[in-house]
Amino acid sequence: MTVQPAAPRFDHDTYISPLTWRYGSNAMRRVWSETHKRLLLRSFWVALAQAQHEAGLVTAEQVADLRANQARVDVARAEEIEREIRHDLMAEIRTFAEQCPIGGPIIHLGATSMDALDNVDALRIGEALDLIQAQLASVLTSLATRIDAEAATPAIAFTHIQPAEPTTIGYRFAQYGQDLLGDYAELARVRASLRGKGIKGAVGTSASYADLLEGTGWTPAALEARVMAQLGIEAFPVATQTYPRKQDWLVVNALAGLGASLHKFALDLRILQSPPFGEWSEPFGTKQVGSSAMPFKRNPISAENINSLTRLLAAMPRTAWDNAALSILERTLDDSANRRLLLPEAFLLADEVLHRSEALISGLRIWPGPTAHNLHDYGLFAATERVLMAAVKAGADRQQMHEVIREQSLAAWAALQAGAPNPLAQLLAADARITAFVPADHLPALLDASGHVGDAPQRARALAAAIRHALGTGATPHTHQEPHNGG
Repeated sequence: MTVQPAAPRFDHDTYISPLTWRYGSNAMRRVWSETHKRLLLRSFWVALAQAQHEAGLVTAEQVADLRANQARVDVARAEEIEREIRHDLMAEIRTFAEQCPIGGPIIHLGATSMDALDNVDALRIGEALDLIQAQLASVLTSLATRIDAEAATPAIAFTHIQPAEPTTIGYRFAQYGQDLLGDYAELARVRASLRGKGIKGAVGTSASYADLLEGTGWTPAALEARVMAQLGIEAFPVATQTYPRKQDWLVVNALAGLGASLHKFALDLRILQSPPFGEWSEPFGTKQVGSSAMPFKRNPISAENINSLTRLLAAMPRTAWDNAALSILERTLDDSANRRLLLPEAFLLADEVLHRSEALISGLRIWPGPTAHNLHDYGLFAATERVLMAAVKAGADRQQMHEVIREQSLAAWAALQAGAPNPLAQLLAADARITAFVPADHLPALLDASGHVGDAPQRARALAAAIRHALGTGATPHTHQEPHNGG
């Protein structure tokens, strides 16, 4: 006699995914829960039965019996049956049928497994995308607030992780906002184009439904339209045994794109939190421990967590691509097992990093001392361009003056590297080759880099306005923040 495996236990005595309890929100976990999946399956079977009743194939009493027992999900009983028959969908059908003495015999009439499962997956993806879009809207709203607040706050910019010219903090925030606004549009596009399989049978030809409907005056297309209207989702006009797996790739790719934008923000924060920069820092609780060995540490654990989880999210489109590209002819089953992991995990990872990103954006500390210090020390070099232009306007040879400023800049860099304050202003004021064209008392104003930010403030504020316009409101409410654990 074959010994059947015991029913699974989900507690900390066995492995459970960190996405079950550590990362992601309860709302997203509910969408991808077994209970919710089975409730949606039953919704599909009720919708199918209702349409078949309207076509004259089943009785009103049978539909009413299914509807009355629709919410009585019994996962334990379904798992018991599955251990015997080794078919999860049939196990759920039998569980539902046991509860419905009148309607049970007509559950799943004419359908194949993927008629039910692929429509349910499309519904769950839609619900999950709605959660992601709402959370992203909240992140964008918080970011727009920070953009406006810091639109004109000058700071030194960095290219190649080296000091460059000044920018503004709001303009830097606007770069993240622009990327995330693109992600918002892409997620909205994917959501709008989301489709279910419909009801098309074993290879997508609707042959079983055509036979079933013969003599009723109904077509398979009409039956499909009625079922899908009840479910609230459109069907692909063409499908095989499954809906096209390219849809999964589009969804996961959009989530990975969102991850890329949040990864850049978190990575920049980690760099700017490093003491040699010291300009930004993530929120740090009064009782938060930064290191088990070094009590003084203030590690950017939330930003590092975002980078870690988005790195995993970035790898997921490849699996979705393979599922789409390697789906042979009308269907193979080699996508089924990985999709049980791929879809919920991609959404839970995106969900977690969005929650963490909003907390970082809202609580981000911008330290005026290091910001001003870096701007003064390194902005002097960028401001020499203004000295160069003033000298040329006064009659200097541009190439000769460029060489003079280069020489003094290198000397100033050497002093900085030795730990001294930046002496560039004094070096230029003492150089007769400079003061012959630009009076020494004019140099301090020219070397003040804080105003050398171009139209960055205006562009930053315009981007904040574009975010609010895209969201359709000037004050999208923040979603409820659930407590999250550490990295």
